[in-house]
Amino acid sequence: MLIHGVPCSFRLPHSWQQPLLLRWRRSPRLPSAPRLVFSTVRCFISSSDDKPKVIVLSGPTGAGKSRLALELAKRLNGEVISADSVQVYQGLDVGSAKPSRSDRQEVPHHLVDIMHPCEDYSVGHFYEDARRATKDIISRGRVPIVSGGTGLYLRWYVYGKPNVPKASPEISSEVSAELERFQRIGDWSSAVQFVVKAGDPRAQSLATNDWYRLRRSLEIIKSTGSPPSAFRIPYNSFKENYHSTAEIGGPESRTSTVVEEFSTKQLDYNFICFFLSSPRLDLYRCIDLRCEDMLLGQDSLLSEAQWLLEQGFLPNSNSATRAIGYRQAMEYLLWCREQGGRSSPADFFSFLSEFQKASRNFAKRQLTWFRNEPLYYWLNASNPMEKVLNVIHDAYHDQTGDFEVPQSLKIDKEMTNRRETLALKSYQAKNRHFVDRGDCSDILEWIKRIQK
Repeated sequence: MLIHGVPCSFRLPHSWQQPLLLRWRRSPRLPSAPRLVFSTVRCFISSSDDKPKVIVLSGPTGAGKSRLALELAKRLNGEVISADSVQVYQGLDVGSAKPSRSDRQEVPHHLVDIMHPCEDYSVGHFYEDARRATKDIISRGRVPIVSGGTGLYLRWYVYGKPNVPKASPEISSEVSAELERFQRIGDWSSAVQFVVKAGDPRAQSLATNDWYRLRRSLEIIKSTGSPPSAFRIPYNSFKENYHSTAEIGGPESRTSTVVEEFSTKQLDYNFICFFLSSPRLDLYRCIDLRCEDMLLGQDSLLSEAQWLLEQGFLPNSNSATRAIGYRQAMEYLLWCREQGGRSSPADFFSFLSEFQKASRNFAKRQLTWFRNEPLYYWLNASNPMEKVLNVIHDAYHDQTGDFEVPQSLKIDKEMTNRRETLALKSYQAKNRHFVDRGDCSDILEWIKRIQK
């Protein structure tokens, strides 16, 4: 396979009482619907035993999902299914905060390291792979624990995928040939306009260089005569049914009982869904420190970004290189290359700041996305892990269908604290490792060395 004219070949680059939200430490590695209002805080769990239970853990980046999923799997005899769009890629370990190999040996993890970065991995691929893994785990008498922060992955996984027909081989070949002439010269804008004229105006909202989705849109148009937006999305149907019931029943019906009824009738598993978060300022500080940690040592985000460049990739050219952290690191290294391998401390700090800002913005988008999810209830990651584990353990084993979340473990979906709102507007990262100009000297020397 060729990427920008270069052969694509894989070679790897060179306590219980503690709160979940800690300074992130990298483990050692081996080579638009209406908003819904709930009047009670309860776990949306059916008491019926006719459907297998599946635990879903999500939350913004840096919230502690991976640690929680690992410990929960040990306690419940479970296996983890990753719902992270970057952890699927081999060689992208640091930037995706991938579980270490020792963790994966201790607890089986699915959908980690299954793709080469030259391949695109879509939400449709995830749905099929994750559902297959779920059936396999349940068939062996173990508990599926789906953990990750990719919202669309989890939405399809829980509610189902749209019933869009698959394109025939002939249509797929025709579409590939039509878009290849644009992709070969990197003319994304013209390719988008081509698909818009074919019948999909929403193609203009796709992320730049998301060629997979652009091809899929054109395949659907040619196969059905309609754009992707014409097909019913199961999640939307679920929300509409919920909202109409709440409107008929009045405010008193907007409780977990209503959602439980629909989850029991419409969904094929008994999903027990949790969203792990923390006060926004604490979350942002954790994210900033985690970004710093990813740049430390020989096995760092920068070394993985350099490996991607050596493989012939360009930043923002496909799914893997659009990932937050990798895109910024690749752009920085390319800029250093243009300067003959030179970079000043100011250049490095500018890159770090951009990386941290992009990560915080991503967390903000995740929070916004999951506020519209009716099946999740939110847990405060600032609590000791033991308490959070106990709540999820009790929820899983609950037989009453009326499990309540302790008040001390809740976190409000909305940011109602005016003081916190003002503090976020003036927020600035406070680095721990990279404070003075000399703190990045080793990295700058490394950059100079690899350019020779």
